[in-house]
Amino acid sequence: MTIKITTQHLSMRFKERVLFHIPELSIGPNDAIYLKGDNGVGKTTLLKILAGLMNPSSGKINTPNKNWLQRLSLCTGHKDVIYLHQTPYLFDGTVFQNVSYGIRFQQQSNIEKRAQVITALRMVGLETLADEHISVLSGGEKQRVAMARAWIIKPSILLMDEPSASLDQESIQRLVIMAKDLIERGSSLVITSHQANALTQLCRKQWWIKDSTLVESPLLQVIPDIEQEKHYVNTRTN
Repeated sequence: MTIKITTQHLSMRFKERVLFHIPELSIGPNDAIYLKGDNGVGKTTLLKILAGLMNPSSGKINTPNKNWLQRLSLCTGHKDVIYLHQTPYLFDGTVFQNVSYGIRFQQQSNIEKRAQVITALRMVGLETLADEHISVLSGGEKQRVAMARAWIIKPSILLMDEPSASLDQESIQRLVIMAKDLIERGSSLVITSHQANALTQLCRKQWWIKDSTLVESPLLQVIPDIEQEKHYVNTRTN
């Protein structure tokens, strides 16, 4: 299922400081958005608000209604919306247990669930580490586990907060494989990053938090830093 999130007059303030005021925005279905902005402008805060993990100071967020089980359990967060933290939160257990957590209540046999988990781990190149404790993994490998756990749920909207920070090229490419698969399934992605890379190049829209609001800027600016440097050198020498 693909969903759409819309907001009206979304504001966030801390004491006297207005972090941002966004008249309106919409995500989905099947969007791929690169969210840019300087440090401290509120990118992470905006993602957490959209995921239902924080409440805005004012404004309205329109999302699909929670089902009866979520209402009874007082679950936070929006249905079918996953927030992927820059520093992944992982459980004290094996790699397999972490990835399988999201599908533990699905109406499938254990064999089918195991097949899904192994497929996810194979996509991120960690199938041989399925039985290892999460503590033995590197930072990049932990981020891949977090991505596999998000992918296996097949979210309608995946909010990725600096997913490529401090990752090597192999880890970034593994995340790209899963991100492409989700887009092909009709999911929407919002990706924050301080540098353009293979993940941000998947995006078809670019948002910029600037001067305490959100603006959409041309996709022509979403190019790798090395290309920006070439353009700058050519401009200086011509």
